[in-house]
Amino acid sequence: MNKAEKAKIIESLKEKADKASIAIVTDFQGLKVSDLTPLRSKLHASGCDYQVVKNTLARKAFEEGPHEVLGSHLKYNCAVAFGYDDPVVAAKVLVEFAKKTDKFSVRYASLDGTFLEEASIKALSELPGREQLLGSLLGTMNAVPQNFVSLFANVIRGLVNVLTALKDKQEE
Repeated sequence: MNKAEKAKIIESLKEKADKASIAIVTDFQGLKVSDLTPLRSKLHASGCDYQVVKNTLARKAFEEGPHEVLGSHLKYNCAVAFGYDDPVVAAKVLVEFAKKTDKFSVRYASLDGTFLEEASIKALSELPGREQLLGSLLGTMNAVPQNFVSLFANVIRGLVNVLTALKDKQEE
């Protein structure tokens, strides 16, 4: 690989790293490309990228960027998953794949520049995703006016019942 190809790879990695809110480093030693294809597909469908990287090129790409903390930890064979919008999605997909595959593991990550170890990534994967949190928030916000309307409807219903009773009593 010549210098131009290396520079192109570094630039591509740097571009992805700068856009990503989370970068998760994984170990895939002993797995074939065909074993990783379902993982790549699932990550791509979730809006994430997954790339096998050379450690020296990745260190250069992460320099002076949001995931610089990963540079000193890159050792052995590794691949990096980049999550852009929702960091929980990438963590969930990778942790789920690691549970199914013995030779695959999640090593560590950088969440907006904060170093996370494997246990923290697993904890992150157990959190609800962005869409689920927004749905819960919307349900809570919708419940307040709905309860307010129900309260007033009950008051008016009670008043109508009292007026109906008075009318019936006067008619007798």
